[in-house]
Amino acid sequence: MTTMQGRVLIVAGSDSGGGAGIQADIKTVTCLGGYAMTAVTALTAQNTQGVEGVQGVDPAFIKQQMRTVLDDIGADCIKTGMLHDDPTIEAVGEVLAEVPEIPVVVDPVMVAQSGAPLLDPESVRTINRLLMPRAQIITPNLPEAERLSGMEIRTKEDLDHAAQTLITLGVPAALVKGGHLQSDTAVDVLATRSDIHVFESPRIATRHTHGTGCTLASGIAVSLAQGHDLYGAVDRARAYLQAALRTAPGYGHGNGPLNHAVTVQDFQVDL
Repeated sequence: MTTMQGRVLIVAGSDSGGGAGIQADIKTVTCLGGYAMTAVTALTAQNTQGVEGVQGVDPAFIKQQMRTVLDDIGADCIKTGMLHDDPTIEAVGEVLAEVPEIPVVVDPVMVAQSGAPLLDPESVRTINRLLMPRAQIITPNLPEAERLSGMEIRTKEDLDHAAQTLITLGVPAALVKGGHLQSDTAVDVLATRSDIHVFESPRIATRHTHGTGCTLASGIAVSLAQGHDLYGAVDRARAYLQAALRTAPGYGHGNGPLNHAVTVQDFQVDL
């Protein structure tokens, strides 16, 4: 029997459709052998076609969720996702400041796959001020990187420049994802304070891409929690994401979910 290794506290919003958000995070961490815990920041009514409603959680209760878990179980890594407004970001930042020894993966969720906004536009400055310096790595997609860096990204060279620009904002590492670029390859750029690395893989032609950002960030978080170095964590998370994309189940009429169970083999348990 495989024992779960690596405790990951996920601080993010819930996706009622199960393809992204907390649900995708839990599946990713579990299917990569880790132990997932959660602090829910918002509830969403959504499916593969769009977000129909968002209900925020009281920031004081978000802090209570985080502290309750950390005080008892602890965490080897914390991953943040949808933090939809300033009070939420400030609440999460307050608790993160209390546990400076725990590495943090920040996925700056701003827009859903369907195009629905998931972050107050004025909150970008708060992310830069409170979360960027606390993160071990930040994982923006192309539109998010544009908003965080203040620059337009149209080419692979722009990805490199944006990643390096984000480093100047205080984060030790930035993975800028180039999935929105028009090319036959999927290009992601990892920049640190001392190096830059380009990851490339064949683009998978599919509309079933709901939750790709959440999945990648959680794959990095659980890998860091399990002792992988930063490069190894990104490489492993990308490989898992590509496999989950290739084998997507085809659910829904819009941007469907991934196959998070791609790592799980059939088994029987005697009860």
